[in-house]
Amino acid sequence: MKKNDPFDFARRMVKALAIQFGSTCEVVLHDLTGGDLDHTIIAIENGHISGRALGDGPSRIALEAIHDSEETHSDKLSYLTKTRDGKILKSSTIFLRDDNGRAIGILAINNDITLTVAGEQALHSYNTSLQDTPEPQPIATNVADLLDELINQSISLIQKPAALMDKSEKIRAIRFLDDAGAFLITKSGPKVCQIFGISKYTLYSYLDEARQASENAKQDTAESSD
Repeated sequence: MKKNDPFDFARRMVKALAIQFGSTCEVVLHDLTGGDLDHTIIAIENGHISGRALGDGPSRIALEAIHDSEETHSDKLSYLTKTRDGKILKSSTIFLRDDNGRAIGILAINNDITLTVAGEQALHSYNTSLQDTPEPQPIATNVADLLDELINQSISLIQKPAALMDKSEKIRAIRFLDDAGAFLITKSGPKVCQIFGISKYTLYSYLDEARQASENAKQDTAESSD
């Protein structure tokens, strides 16, 4: 342990929570200050649940926090996520902050509830459906997978293949990617250009329009709350 380690307490919490709740509870600590998007996990217990290990990359929420470093992110408690092999997790995300309130880390707790969800679905199949159940958010094991997932979500947002999107729809999709921090990932630009059939110059132009739209939305929200 480093002297004056700001993550000392969080590291101990990772171990304590995993012991308290057992092998079906994954606990992960992300360092948001290192500047290395490929390696944000500095502590993890029961990583077999998501397939991640010490030194792996960020979750989508971690990526968004790094992207919006000036924003105040709220803790996100008791939401659904899923792993690449289909496990359903009940997750909570807690932001760790420095003395100035800036997010410097994330403590994530992921309980594997696959068996209990399967049992609940069986019990409810007689007289109800799960149509209103929120879609679990995927957990990526590396930044390449995370980029692929974000691109897929941006396409789902528009509800048509990228090849059939017009300019405004592509800008909406790229705005989603930008807001999610996708362009912090190395070589994300060329991949986005390939998927959406646009040039590097066009991508920059669309990004400018997308960021202006996001800024206008923030201003409108601020004015409406005055």
